[in-house]
Amino acid sequence: PGEGFSYVLHLRPAEWPIMTAHTALGFVLAVGLLPVLHGERLVTGLWAIFLWVVCLNGGTLAINSVYDKDDGDIGYLVAPPLPPKHLLAFSLALLLVGQALAFTLPRSYAIAYAVCFAMSIAYSVPPFRFKAVAGVDWVINMWGFGTFTPFAGWAATGRPLGTMHALVLLGFCPLFAALYPLTQIYQFDEDQRRGDRTLALILGMRRSLAAAIGTAILAFACFAAAAFIGFIRWWAWLGLLLALAAWLQVLLPWYRRHATMTPAQHQRGMYAALAAWAVTDIAVILAFAL
Repeated sequence: PGEGFSYVLHLRPAEWPIMTAHTALGFVLAVGLLPVLHGERLVTGLWAIFLWVVCLNGGTLAINSVYDKDDGDIGYLVAPPLPPKHLLAFSLALLLVGQALAFTLPRSYAIAYAVCFAMSIAYSVPPFRFKAVAGVDWVINMWGFGTFTPFAGWAATGRPLGTMHALVLLGFCPLFAALYPLTQIYQFDEDQRRGDRTLALILGMRRSLAAAIGTAILAFACFAAAAFIGFIRWWAWLGLLLALAAWLQVLLPWYRRHATMTPAQHQRGMYAALAAWAVTDIAVILAFAL
């Protein structure tokens, strides 16, 4: 539809539902599921989600496109158009506007936005470009998406964070550590062509998948610790166990068969892991937000 629409595509709106759900998770944990369903503080939650998902995450991914110049299938954009002329200025403007508007919410939300804004620039923009530094890219993503994103939803309410919910939000850090190498395995060829030494390339497929299994188990150890503190009911424990089983159902067969799988099969594995993530979000809400 023209170059103007390319600006929208590079914000990767196909990812927005995932980011919206993960940001909303923290909001629901803070307010409670039933009050949210009755509309309590809904305008605040929607405003916080818009700034985080469209301005921060969308701007981050668009800056990524400026410097990556991908022409093959990338996450949430199957056929990326050429980056339009003013994409960098557009992306930075979006990030800066989001930062200014973040101060309409509690200070902890604005600080979380600022931290992730800084990490976004360091992740994508030379001379830092930490996405090409194996290990550093992992740390930035596990904290930025894994923990800071749901924390932003919580922080938008202005409510203090107790130990139980802090452990829940912390658990999403190793959970994203499990997901992150899975997003790179199917892009081995593209990353090698650019010379990016991603975490998955450094570790190799087998060790990347082993790391994913280990960090997923660590994440559920955090959820279990929170569950002990919160004295959750037996059916909530069952939900968490089912979520762990969903992850292992994806990761263990993948680990066994990785050597014979095609890039398309690896990509399907990544989307299966995203489905396991969604199951985890539901289990966490039922365990800690009712």
